[in-house]
Amino acid sequence: MKEMLKTLQDRRDRAVLGGGQARIDAQHTRGKLTARERIDLLLDHGSFEEFDMFVQHRSTDFGMDKGEKIPGDGVVTGWGTVNGRTVFVYAKDFTVFGGSLSETHAQKIMKIQDMALKNRAPIIGLFDAGGARIQEGVAALGGYAEVFQRNVMASGVIPQISVIMGPCAGGDVYSPAMTDFIFMVRDTSYMFVTGPDVVKTVTNETVTAEELGGASVHTTKSSVADRAYDNDLEALLQMRRLIDFLPSSNRDDVPEWPSFDDAERLDKSLDTLIPDNPNKPYDIRELILKVADEGDFFEIQGAHAANIVTGFGRIEGRSVGFVANQPLVLAGVLDSDASRKAARFVRFCDAFNIPIVTFVDVPGFLPGTAQEYGGLIKHGAKLLFAYAEATVPKVTVITRKAFGGAYDVMASKHLRGDFNYAWPTAQIAVMGAKGAVEIIFRADIKDAEKIAVRTKEYEDRFLSPFAAAERGYIDEVIMPHATRKRLARALAMLRHKDVENPWKKHDNIPL
Repeated sequence: MKEMLKTLQDRRDRAVLGGGQARIDAQHTRGKLTARERIDLLLDHGSFEEFDMFVQHRSTDFGMDKGEKIPGDGVVTGWGTVNGRTVFVYAKDFTVFGGSLSETHAQKIMKIQDMALKNRAPIIGLFDAGGARIQEGVAALGGYAEVFQRNVMASGVIPQISVIMGPCAGGDVYSPAMTDFIFMVRDTSYMFVTGPDVVKTVTNETVTAEELGGASVHTTKSSVADRAYDNDLEALLQMRRLIDFLPSSNRDDVPEWPSFDDAERLDKSLDTLIPDNPNKPYDIRELILKVADEGDFFEIQGAHAANIVTGFGRIEGRSVGFVANQPLVLAGVLDSDASRKAARFVRFCDAFNIPIVTFVDVPGFLPGTAQEYGGLIKHGAKLLFAYAEATVPKVTVITRKAFGGAYDVMASKHLRGDFNYAWPTAQIAVMGAKGAVEIIFRADIKDAEKIAVRTKEYEDRFLSPFAAAERGYIDEVIMPHATRKRLARALAMLRHKDVENPWKKHDNIPL
């Protein structure tokens, strides 16, 4: 018996060592943690239960049967807890064959994906790998496709999170691309379908890995990644924070954590948030931070399409998704990027029963040939579609401008908004006063005095929340300082909201 126990321990020690101490040291030299170190930081201490520690590849081509076989085959899989809640995890081990995906490597990931779906718990993938294991050919490609299929089946059922902590290339990029959130680590992680060498050969472009697919590219230009962090430690600690905002599955209610922030709290500073000059910007994040519990806000895609803000907060201890136009950037106008960004976030919230709070200050859609040629109509329709199909509680507050079709799109009463509030500073109209008057009273356009009078009439009649309130499109005009209190009461009342869309196999959102 003692000999058996010693054998087991020896095999475990060998598996834990991965590619060996030299490769572990090399990983540390690059500023990266190992797969097991990452899992230990991500999960509650001592909670990790590993699967398939002793799995090895079965490849015989290109001398693989004569070479070294390392237990685990380049990926560590299992489950544990984050603040007591079950989470499944897999972490690519770069010290073993560069973390490349083989047939057995893929089978380990597939097993953990199936378990996560069966047990209705979030799954987190930690990526640090060089793509498919070339020696295995189509077997590796088949493994990728099996993983992709499971990503699709789990979409909208359990939260799927990808953290890119090293190279992620070729087929490896498509699994993260189908998950709900992608996060990266600055300077040590990158994502691309084809690497710099292939790009150089095919297009004759000379580009570095960082320039081609680094964190700065994917968080600002491509919008592939949702956020980037400075190092492995920060990224993993922030994943623990994110998991606390998310339900375990689409059948579960949002998490509820103890809150020491009074739901009835009034904030008089909000009464002066809106500048007297309607063209002067202000930071909508200030409003979000002042209504969320303890000012805790987890922003999603903050570096991309900054003219709209999306992210998670809590009100009375329960998770809420915030969507808000940002007057500081492009005056808060909706463009293609902002529409796509917000639409995806709204659909995630709706899939996982997270109430949506929308703050509106939008002068319209961004005009111009670049936007029209780029498909603004369809991209804007994505956000419209997302809000219209959402059945979760939807509470909207118009703080200032709500002009034209953008008023409709931003969770208006006409898109089944449950509570639609406005501040006294709200301006709800087809367009701004100057443009409207110049169209309506075109004959008087050269008479500055008449135009000034007409403009004042238009402002008094339409650039206020009361025309909309008279028609019931605004449920109430509220005091800015009472915003948190009104949101808390509305969300509490809507807690048991039950609305179903007509049966369909699936919708056909304008992709």
